[in-house]
Amino acid sequence: MPSSTETTASVQAPDGTGSGRRYADGPWSRLPVGLRRGVLLVSLIGLWQLYVVVADVSPLVFAGPWDVAAAFAEGWGAGALVGPTLTTLRILGLGMLIGTALAVVLTALAVATRFGDDLLTLLTAMVNPLPSVAILPLAMLWFGLNETALVFVVANAVLWPMAVNIGMGFRTVPATTLMVGRSLGLRSWRLIRDVHLPAALPHTVAGVRTGWAFGWRTIIAAELVFGVAGAQGGLGFFINEARFYLDIPDVFAGLVTIALIGIALDLLFTLLERRTVVRWGMKEGAAL
Repeated sequence: MPSSTETTASVQAPDGTGSGRRYADGPWSRLPVGLRRGVLLVSLIGLWQLYVVVADVSPLVFAGPWDVAAAFAEGWGAGALVGPTLTTLRILGLGMLIGTALAVVLTALAVATRFGDDLLTLLTAMVNPLPSVAILPLAMLWFGLNETALVFVVANAVLWPMAVNIGMGFRTVPATTLMVGRSLGLRSWRLIRDVHLPAALPHTVAGVRTGWAFGWRTIIAAELVFGVAGAQGGLGFFINEARFYLDIPDVFAGLVTIALIGIALDLLFTLLERRTVVRWGMKEGAAL
């Protein structure tokens, strides 16, 4: 039994569930999570400013935090960053919806039939390692230089990591749970809908989290390389255009926007996980 003199302690999640992780029981771990991460953020900004001052870098290749903050405020205040951000998020959201739906269908088919399992295994082995942005030239030939091509590559980026995660969730459903479902008369698609999908929820949430990260990187890279998406350019196009005009603060402002959206979505997924799989006892709570 661990004694009170041990230097490690199990961290409790805000909802009171154990995290399963153990950290050094020091002053830092006892601070509120918001304060800890705020201190880290201020420290990183301080190091950023220190580098600008000490290295005396050219403003044509690097920008300090104050210049970036001014460009960020001006971009959002004047609307220069609003349109590109909404365009990128809209394309990402549509691509994620399509990719998620296809992932669920393919994994359900893989559970229901041997043919589906062989098909998903083969497609995942072939396409999953392929960078999604590499197929953008083909998508442009098929659909033209428009949003449809970008939605296609985002859906492709989201589909395969989600299929891998959901498939793992389906395969790890306890045999007892499946036996109970069959004893209640559930077969084929009803068994998938009422047993596999709920039991695979932790893996599904993890798959969505991984899928959006793949899709986010893909859409930004695609916009950086191939530019405008239809009538309105996205964040990648905004950054590339600022680079072309050597407006380095605007380049950093676009990057900061991407980072802040990433933090916001990560918090959203953490909240979703706690309100579902953690609350329902399907996974131990993760400490913030």
